[in-house]
Amino acid sequence: MSFSISGKTAIVTGAATGIGLAIARQFMRAGANVMFTDANEKLLAEELGELTAEHENVRYFAGDLREKLAAANLLSATVDAFDRIDILINGARQMASSDALDPDDESVPDLLDQNLMTTLRLSQMAARRMIRHAQDNGTDDRTQIGAIVNLSSIAARRTHPEMLGYSISSAALDQMTRSLAVALAPHRIRVNAVAFGSVMSASLQEALKAESGYRQDIEQHTPLGRIASPDELADTVQFLASDAARFMTGQVLTLDGGRTLLDPVTVPAH
Repeated sequence: MSFSISGKTAIVTGAATGIGLAIARQFMRAGANVMFTDANEKLLAEELGELTAEHENVRYFAGDLREKLAAANLLSATVDAFDRIDILINGARQMASSDALDPDDESVPDLLDQNLMTTLRLSQMAARRMIRHAQDNGTDDRTQIGAIVNLSSIAARRTHPEMLGYSISSAALDQMTRSLAVALAPHRIRVNAVAFGSVMSASLQEALKAESGYRQDIEQHTPLGRIASPDELADTVQFLASDAARFMTGQVLTLDGGRTLLDPVTVPAH
């Protein structure tokens, strides 16, 4: 069984930069219809101006998915362009430092809103579209009708006070993945997640620029001794979205080069 997603329709959020962009581009190259989605319309237009003209299987949507109307418009735009939704990749994430002793610090509710609640609402709305399409088309009861993949972090399993909000939202996202997997299993929709650490995300790139010696610190605390490329994470996401993972649901796969096997809390996770 290959990791084929050819002919499937996928929404990828956070697709203007970094990991989300790498996933969306890989899905496009793999023959999927892809809706690149991000809040930053300028970056989307810069990245996809030529792609949309050259590739019939590419569209983009700009909007703040924390707003329910924007999420609904995204789903409608995807169905209008490609007739259906088969795959949702929840790649939009935010990171922020937290002051664990400041009751006025808004980072925890803000990150829970973006990283958990926005992901949950979009997943629920996309699942309803997938179910409706299957009902309208009389899909066989044994056929998988959808796959949802969430991007999480190894911060969910580590204790780092300066990343309180990000750690809490990541842990909540992992539990949401498991809970939603059970809830959607009767509807033949699979839900999985990838918790990553040592992957060259946009936020990690910025951190490496800001702090000399940070790369060496991460590599020394990673058994495989390097930082992975976004394309390596995209490979894992494509596997989970494909029929090769058709009997896998509710799982949180770790992609961190082994960091969580021995990583001390003094080295932040991205």
